[in-house]
Amino acid sequence: MDNYTLSDEERELAQMVREFAEEVVAPVAYEADRTHTLPLDVIAQMGEMGLFGLPFPEEVGGQGGDHFALCLAIEALARVDQSVAITLEASVSLGAMPLYRFGTDEQKSTYLPDLLAGRALAGFGLTEPEAGSDAGATRTTAHLDGGEWVINGSKQFITNSGTDITRFVTVTAVTGEHEGRKEISTIIVPNDTAGFTVEPAYDKLGWHASDTHPLSFQDARVPEANLLGERGRGFANFLYALDEGRVAIAALATGAAEGCLEAAIDYAHKRVVFGEPLATRQSVQFMLARMRLRVHNARLAWHHAARLRDAGKAFKTEAAIAKLTASDAAMDNARDATQIFGGNGFMNEYPVARHFRDSKILEIGEGTNEVQLLVIARSLGVA
Repeated sequence: MDNYTLSDEERELAQMVREFAEEVVAPVAYEADRTHTLPLDVIAQMGEMGLFGLPFPEEVGGQGGDHFALCLAIEALARVDQSVAITLEASVSLGAMPLYRFGTDEQKSTYLPDLLAGRALAGFGLTEPEAGSDAGATRTTAHLDGGEWVINGSKQFITNSGTDITRFVTVTAVTGEHEGRKEISTIIVPNDTAGFTVEPAYDKLGWHASDTHPLSFQDARVPEANLLGERGRGFANFLYALDEGRVAIAALATGAAEGCLEAAIDYAHKRVVFGEPLATRQSVQFMLARMRLRVHNARLAWHHAARLRDAGKAFKTEAAIAKLTASDAAMDNARDATQIFGGNGFMNEYPVARHFRDSKILEIGEGTNEVQLLVIARSLGVA
């Protein structure tokens, strides 16, 4: 790992999570993937380590760290299991952070302690069948009736929405119109709300151990006080969280790219072909060199974006660059590592096969890579 830009504290954190990933997460990753089961005992241990509270101040039960620290942990986990890494990322960035940033004191005291301790998870319901990258096309509605929000609509691809420890999902909904435009707000919906249904989990290409469901709302009623943040600011508030999420996804993708590189190097040394280790062949050496290059560039990109964010500077474009660079690196390294493994790379018991399946979503989630190109082009004044 390139750690020359890290402080001693950051280096210790990265090493601690790396060791946890190898000793605790890796041994159960294959079975969790095979059975499509999120290992909640692993999540509990991550909570005890303080990972879910990393970027939150100590006065609310956090670890007093920053976004960079969270991304270090996500990268270290993703080396061995992307499903566990995305569970942490989504619970913090999409579950707890909006609550901390925009919630009332009562909302925070009700939910934050368990979220930051890893005793509970939460999801964020943004994507709909007709509203993905075009989040402004939201059709889910919420109107006030007798001091309650009445919610109708559906969401899809919602992470951490149906586990045994999921407490709530924050959803975006149209709550009115302003000057001919939709007024979009965010509302906290506890999982035991009548009329709120967590539909059966998806049968996904990858991230098998990550909990992902479609959601439906049929006259689901929650108190008016469950509005999160200012009415009509739901979409605007989420855009900042989306930029943060892109940096975190870039860190996750970097971890996946490095995991593929490390596995490929090890296999190339051990695999003997025509009497010589695979690593002696220049074609394989060049392939590994390019994989190393991708990891290096991906890490530099997310480090830069995260440092800007934590310094309070604009980082939207850098987040898009990091997400684009790192997700491409993860997908390319997964393909090359699978090729180096040959037939074994097609077997799910090998981590590179899981990375091959898992990495595709990194080019789609948190804004497709085409959206990242659009963000970058706009920063140049050409879109």
